[in-house]
Amino acid sequence: MKRKGSAVWSGDLKSGKGTVSTDSGVLRDTQYSFATRFEQGAGTNPEELIAAAHAGCFSMALSAQLGAQGITPERIATTATVTLEKQDGGFTITAVHLEVRARIPGGDRAVFETAADEAKRNCPVSKVLNTDITMSAALES
Repeated sequence: MKRKGSAVWSGDLKSGKGTVSTDSGVLRDTQYSFATRFEQGAGTNPEELIAAAHAGCFSMALSAQLGAQGITPERIATTATVTLEKQDGGFTITAVHLEVRARIPGGDRAVFETAADEAKRNCPVSKVLNTDITMSAALES
C-alpha cells in the first residue's frame, strides 16, 4: 500500500508560498507559507498535518487494541500537539503530546490504559516519528 501527497513551492522562504495536495483530493492545492508555519497566517503547515495524521492513526490503533480485548469503543477523541523548536541544526520536531478521551463500555481503566500505551507505541505514525511522544488519556463516562 502506498499513499501520496505532493507540494509545490514558489519563491523564497519568507515571501514565497506553496500548496499541498493529496491523491485522494481531500487536500487540493491547500495553501501554506512561512506565515502559516511560523506565525499565524491562514492555511496549513507540515506540522499541523503531522498532528492530524498522528491523531487519526492513534485513534484507529486504540480502537484495534480495544477490539482485540473484545471491546468496541463508543468514542475516541484524540488531539495531537506537535512541538517545533529551533535548535542548532535548524528546526526540529521535538515532541508530540497525545491527549485522548475515550468512552468504552464498562469503563475498565486498566484495559484502557494498556490499550492506549500499545496504540501510542505501535501506530505507524508513532513509529515513523523520531521524537518524544507523551500522552494523557482519560475515560469519559
